[in-house]
Amino acid sequence: MWRATNITYPAVEKYLYGLVPRSDPVMREMERYAARHDVPIVGPTVGRLFHLLAQITGAKRIFEMGSAIGYSTMWFAMGAGSGAEVHYADGSADNARRAQEYFLRARLADRIHIHIGMAQEKLAETLGEFDIIFIDVDKQQYPETLRLALPRVRSGGLLLADNTLWSGRAARKAKPRDVHTRGIQQFNRAVYASKELFPVMVPFRDGVTICRKL
Repeated sequence: MWRATNITYPAVEKYLYGLVPRSDPVMREMERYAARHDVPIVGPTVGRLFHLLAQITGAKRIFEMGSAIGYSTMWFAMGAGSGAEVHYADGSADNARRAQEYFLRARLADRIHIHIGMAQEKLAETLGEFDIIFIDVDKQQYPETLRLALPRVRSGGLLLADNTLWSGRAARKAKPRDVHTRGIQQFNRAVYASKELFPVMVPFRDGVTICRKL
């Protein structure tokens, strides 16, 4: 019901998804909606990873850049727990309205702040440092978004990014007009070259990069 990319061997991917416990009713509805309307979501395996990262780092301030219907927002909010401040940012007012309905039904709305507009602009308007920033905007924007987001992550905090294998295209030479693949490739090179980050790319689903700010 979510967008698998066959980065991993298909039988292994099927096995992984088969192990994941069934999502709660609101999550299942979001997964069905995403499948019907071709909305990209991270799916339950990556969602559980985000939940775990929020838990083990004790994250209380999280900013998500590119939130769609709020699926990954929910995982962050559950992992961060009560008293957390999770910022949802998406350019679509329709997405934001739908996400808010899900947050209310899941009883998570009190810890989620909704921003409608360019995620980079909304981050700039929101004061303070964050324990986690998650990048999932248009892929050609990844290098510039990294430049904007990195100073906003606290020392010891995490900078996360989705789609960093980009259906395997990141491993091949990008075509001249393929700005999305080139954006991902530039981002990948930048985080591994950075003296401020310790990155690990996890070949989950479509590639998830986890960076600890030093």
